[in-house]
Amino acid sequence: MEKELKQQPSDCVKVVLFGPESTGKTTLSRQLARHYNSVWVPEYAREYLQHKWNNERKTCEPKDLLPIAIGQMKLENELAQKTHSVLICDTDLLETKVYSEAYYKGTCDPILETHALKNSYDLYFLTYIDTPWEADDLRDRPSERERMFKAFENALKINKRPYVLLRGDKKERLELAIKHIDKLLVNKA
Repeated sequence: MEKELKQQPSDCVKVVLFGPESTGKTTLSRQLARHYNSVWVPEYAREYLQHKWNNERKTCEPKDLLPIAIGQMKLENELAQKTHSVLICDTDLLETKVYSEAYYKGTCDPILETHALKNSYDLYFLTYIDTPWEADDLRDRPSERERMFKAFENALKINKRPYVLLRGDKKERLELAIKHIDKLLVNKA
């Protein structure tokens, strides 16, 4: 299991969209991948949990977190080999850790936590809660957006992760993200 959560080496710049549900991470991930003619790593938890909801009418439980983390890292490691420029990650294991602690009484599986803290990325884009809430089968806490935003920001600060706060409309967020990714790519060259 440890091996399945380990981030494999790659030569691309890795950025993560990070933040509470319904803050535009997936939309922006797709836009950035298109802009850079690169690949994006979708959020494995959405597929996994939608399947669970459709088949069992159950939401996420603590026992789901390790399979979600393993699926996320499998996707990331596979897709990182398909680009030499930038890999856009819709989420990472640190996000899974934040959700685990927020939803399950401050706890996180120690194996998940270890890899959430070990895996590294060049930059995080923290998405602010100034986007309209969009309900779906999986989103469940519209009244806790501010608390969750603070939890995500604290995780970045405590773990000394480089991040940029993205606010505003889709266009403003995209332009700011491109500006920061361009800097990373210039520094990599």
